Amino acid sequence: MCMTDPIADMLTRIRNAQASEKKEVKIPSSSLKKAILRVLKEEGYIESYQETADGKKSYLAVQLKYFNGEPVISSLSRVSKPGLRRYSSRNNLPEIMHGLGVAIISTSKGVMTERLARANGVGGELLCIVS
Repeated sequence: MCMTDPIADMLTRIRNAQASEKKEVKIPSSSLKKAILRVLKEEGYIESYQETADGKKSYLAVQLKYFNGEPVISSLSRVSKPGLRRYSSRNNLPEIMHGLGVAIISTSKGVMTERLARANGVGGELLCIVS
């Protein structure tokens, strides 16, 4: 099966797992997905993640985070899509919910939040928004 947008698939798997109150979700592994999960962990949206091998394929096992029985992630949406890429310069980086959420950006210096990109003075592709 050919997947056209693996990042959107990852975000959908996380949303669906949280809707059904799962503790863990398995996602096919890639370096970009690992970088996005690293940012989510640093920002406190997920407990942890680890790479596991299952035969020839490797997966990312993501431990989801809940607070008082509710998912920590209330909104998780894809911004830049394969059919319509969204880029932002360092001067036009979005501020999500006045700093309560984060935009994850792929820059020339790696995957980071919009706050870190603004501090480093770089722009890039807006991957997703988390709040």
